[in-house]
Amino acid sequence: MHVFYTPGRMKTEGFCVRSAKAKHSPFTVYHSSFIICSRMKIGILSSGGDCPGINAAIRGVGKTALMNYGMTVLGIHNGFFGLMGVDIDVEELGERSLSGILNLGGTILGTSREKPFKNSDRDNKPDMISFNYNQLGLDCLVCIGGNGTQKTANKLCRMGLNVIGVPKTIDNDVWGTDITFGFDTAVNIATEAIDRLHSTASSHKRVMVVEVMGHHAGWIALYAGMAGGADVILIPEIKFDIRKVNEVILDRSRRGKPYSIVVLAEGIKVNSKKRPVDYVKHAVEEATHIETREAVLGYIQRGGNPSPFDRNLATRLGGHATELVAERAFGRMVCLQDGRISSLPLSDVSGKLKLVTPDHDLIVQGRRMGISFGEKDG
Repeated sequence: MHVFYTPGRMKTEGFCVRSAKAKHSPFTVYHSSFIICSRMKIGILSSGGDCPGINAAIRGVGKTALMNYGMTVLGIHNGFFGLMGVDIDVEELGERSLSGILNLGGTILGTSREKPFKNSDRDNKPDMISFNYNQLGLDCLVCIGGNGTQKTANKLCRMGLNVIGVPKTIDNDVWGTDITFGFDTAVNIATEAIDRLHSTASSHKRVMVVEVMGHHAGWIALYAGMAGGADVILIPEIKFDIRKVNEVILDRSRRGKPYSIVVLAEGIKVNSKKRPVDYVKHAVEEATHIETREAVLGYIQRGGNPSPFDRNLATRLGGHATELVAERAFGRMVCLQDGRISSLPLSDVSGKLKLVTPDHDLIVQGRRMGISFGEKDG
């Protein structure tokens, strides 16, 4: 195994680990759980797309582990990729490195979309992760990520690794939790953008077609569309008819409302090779003869500081993840259910998506208010 040395780092279990020396008063009295868990070493990684709140979750896991249980905490860089290969870069996280990150977007550990079990029959990535996990002397690996990350975490559990999952994604489509951190921030960003588009659409008497993120699930489109006063909301879970969309826009024009706002999720299905936002924009303009413009919010929904709600949710989930580690309740994903922080087996989550249902209360209320979801009558 290749071992390298860098000034300011210390050698640990054959790897380079950035040192974070903790200072404790000789007069400190520790709880028995602190003494028992102080021998435990946990690793934290963030995987998949970034989103606001990851740093708050890292902080929640790390500070609970350090302050309440006296564990050693290692931050693994660049997702699962950071546990593959010979030269891995692992940072020991101390109080100083976890300070000042609560309000930061992105992730201090970096991330990647590495899927170690993809083509695992042709490479040994899962075995490399297992080997490095054991060489580092980890008692548990905390995996912060979305659906793909939780699926990978479950497979690592089946290989014998101790893993805890922490769900995150702006898409809010992780099964088993009421909400994921990142979602609230993304909805706030998208809603503000829609608010701003109202004034320009009204001034020019235009139709504005706004694309938000959501490949399979329409949570952002639904929540931001409703909060932003959209007239038409199109989501992947509800098949839409473009003729119905055009009828709604023309009806609004006849009733003296010369502009309309259409919010759609990027993953809606259209009978065209065009991007959905391009298809809807051109179809509306051609059928209604009303000037139509498109606005793609894109990655702006992922960036920036997390909302207070996301900071608190990530902190609560991260703290509970560490509690599960201390209890040695491995193979679980922390979650929010009915307003309470809980957990469920990773095997129950793996391979599932949480999608918007047609009877969701926001959709029901939207229909009552005349908001169209593009459905055919009857």
